Amino acid sequence: MIDAPVRAISKTCALIDRWSVEITAKDAERLEEAAALIPPGTKVPVTFLPGESFEARVATARRVKELGFVPIPHISARRLHSEAELRDFLAALQREVGNDHAFVVAGDPPEPMGPYPDALALIRSGMLAEHGIKRVGISGYPEGHADIGNDKIWQATRDKRDLLLQGGHDFAIVTQFGFNAGPMLDWVEQMREAGIDATIRLGIPGPASVKRLLSFAARCGVGASASVMSKYGLSVTRLLSNAGPDKLVEELAARFDPARHGDVLLHFYPFGGLRATAEWVRDFQAKHGCAPQGQN
Repeated sequence: MIDAPVRAISKTCALIDRWSVEITAKDAERLEEAAALIPPGTKVPVTFLPGESFEARVATARRVKELGFVPIPHISARRLHSEAELRDFLAALQREVGNDHAFVVAGDPPEPMGPYPDALALIRSGMLAEHGIKRVGISGYPEGHADIGNDKIWQATRDKRDLLLQGGHDFAIVTQFGFNAGPMLDWVEQMREAGIDATIRLGIPGPASVKRLLSFAARCGVGASASVMSKYGLSVTRLLSNAGPDKLVEELAARFDPARHGDVLLHFYPFGGLRATAEWVRDFQAKHGCAPQGQN
């Protein structure tokens, strides 16, 4: 029989293994600086921010691959102006990167700029499969979405699952970041009860100043009350102090039950920088006796 401390260490290491980290099209140089700290094969989503050109997004995805990682370009449905724009972007990714991963999100604009009102419409277009996309990421919202009711979110998730599987895609769910382990894992369990068994990557804030974390939380509509921040060692009275997600990840590991929660991994939002996030993961793994096991 495995004793409790060994079991706890094993579960913690399993949760932190195969982590992913998000970047923007402007982060290629920062990724190069942190590359030696990130395991080969790590999945690196490239966000679809306003003001960044399609050429810059493709170039960043290409550099991610050259560095030995797996680029996952975001596609913001509502920011696309036309079918041709989507087709050209996907064709460029296939031609210049050989990309077979993508992450599809509705996007922030209140009204679509073109023919795709949401991620479901973009998936329904069939263009992902046409351009060699085999694995598709979709969004998850453990704390809900300020502009979308829970019932609508759940239905959209089921619809996206059905369409992706019908189209021959594998898929994963990546959540918005949060600070509270309980609601995250409760939501994962609800997903499993609803018959959604895809890999789920829980969004984790990388190490950053408390002020910066609060700013991003407010901007993204994430619950970040003083009590929750304090619970995970983030003091609102010391806004310039830095904080890492140690307590959050440790509580996730303590509550995580593979039999109930299935395949759950961590996805980092590097608000304090890519290198700082990669260093935190390295130090956390060392602290808990984890030997990095590589990526897939």
